[in-house]
Amino acid sequence: MAQILVDHLTFAYEGGFDNIFEDLSFSIDTNWRIGFLGRNGKGKTTFLNLLLGKYEYSGSIITSTAFDYFPYPVTQEQMALPAVELLEAWKTGCEPWRVLMEMGQLREGEEVLYRPFETLSPGERTKVMLAVLFSGENDFLLIDEPTNHLDQASRENVKAYLASKKGFLLVSHDRDLLDACTDHVLVLNRKSIDVQNGNFSVWWENKQRRDQFARAEQEKRIKEIGKLKQSAAQAAQWAERSERTKIGFDPVKENDRSKDTRAYIGAKTKKMQSRVSQMQKRIEREIEEKEGLLADLEEPVDLKLMPLRHHRERLIHVRAYTVTYEGADCPAFSNLTFDLMQGERVALHGGNGCGKTTLIKQILKKAGLGTGPLVTESGVCETAAGLVISYIDQDTSFLKGSIRAFCQARGLEESLFCAILRQLDLERTQFLKNMEDFSEGQKKKVLIAASLLAPAHLYIWDEPLNYIDVFSRMQIEKLLLSCRPTMLFVEHDVRFRQQIATKTVVF
Repeated sequence: MAQILVDHLTFAYEGGFDNIFEDLSFSIDTNWRIGFLGRNGKGKTTFLNLLLGKYEYSGSIITSTAFDYFPYPVTQEQMALPAVELLEAWKTGCEPWRVLMEMGQLREGEEVLYRPFETLSPGERTKVMLAVLFSGENDFLLIDEPTNHLDQASRENVKAYLASKKGFLLVSHDRDLLDACTDHVLVLNRKSIDVQNGNFSVWWENKQRRDQFARAEQEKRIKEIGKLKQSAAQAAQWAERSERTKIGFDPVKENDRSKDTRAYIGAKTKKMQSRVSQMQKRIEREIEEKEGLLADLEEPVDLKLMPLRHHRERLIHVRAYTVTYEGADCPAFSNLTFDLMQGERVALHGGNGCGKTTLIKQILKKAGLGTGPLVTESGVCETAAGLVISYIDQDTSFLKGSIRAFCQARGLEESLFCAILRQLDLERTQFLKNMEDFSEGQKKKVLIAASLLAPAHLYIWDEPLNYIDVFSRMQIEKLLLSCRPTMLFVEHDVRFRQQIATKTVVF
């Protein structure tokens, strides 16, 4: 057991607009199972890279432990090799028998180690890398979003596996995963950092209580400042009025006063002015403390959505529908039957590779959006005539260039688009960058903002929440529950699916 001590850490990328971290200090134990939380773009992956020594920084990171990082890099040439030939490149001194033991705990057969890496599913790749990661000893493990693109079964396996381990820092936005396998949280707030005992739900409950207290204190201080300002103004008036009486008086009307009373009036005025000065200092102190109270408050702005109303109640009709890729021996899926009615939010649920995205591509093709993959089909898949669809692809690699160019290409009003991105907590400084320099979570927010800005009869979202931070997930959940658009979506975040779906189609 060892400690990692971070002392006055400050870091900014070369040519960056602002500091990613500024005067950051905290300590964590290498025996903990730590959930690492924060808004997109707050620097979670950057901090992992600082631990790995990839960047120069000011301040210090003091520890005696070694680090290892998930996911391991895989080059295009390595994709054709079996995983067993990549072990040494990933982890020096890695012993295959240890990896096989870890694979057993992950409920995965050893044959996946001997297949070309490019043929493995996302879940199989994740399990192989996790098995290699945990096959060593005494390393503190840095795990960066291991469940993105994984189906529910694979997520459950990874969740149970990590719950049995210790000594890692886990970056994840999956609330279910964080609750199941962490015993501490490290949270990058807006202006500070939290290190707390407990899982995500414990931290979130504590944060809500702290935020409620901060709001109450804020109101109390605002009232106190108002009273102080009123008293200070009144005292200042008294002092000024008293000061004006020091020189000149009517001996007839003020026969009890002489020139000798001038010193008394001056002393009295000075005392009043001192009182005003003390009040002003107290007001400044109260204002300063008030401003600090809400520095870390998370109050996501309510998003807006303007769904269109279609003249037909049934927007999608699927009966005994079977799709087979050209040249494939077996169908991607078969005998699928369901209807999507106006106002429903239908979740497509099933394992990786079961055909969920293929179905979405076929529906888009039927609606006149894109060509879709080369397939043969049987059965019925129909969409309502004149259906307007707003679509989010799970792929973000096509996002390049400026936000202005993106808006012009899609016919979006740039000011409204940027306003939605701000509501999703994208910093204004990001608007000056090209989108290829965004984090994956920020790229996803670009696609979500574009979809929200497009009025539609049907919103089709294919894994929209990959890399999206917890706070934005809750913000989007609130939007969908209040606006109730018609949706067809794929999402492996179990809590999001349980909250949003009115019906689930299981593949």
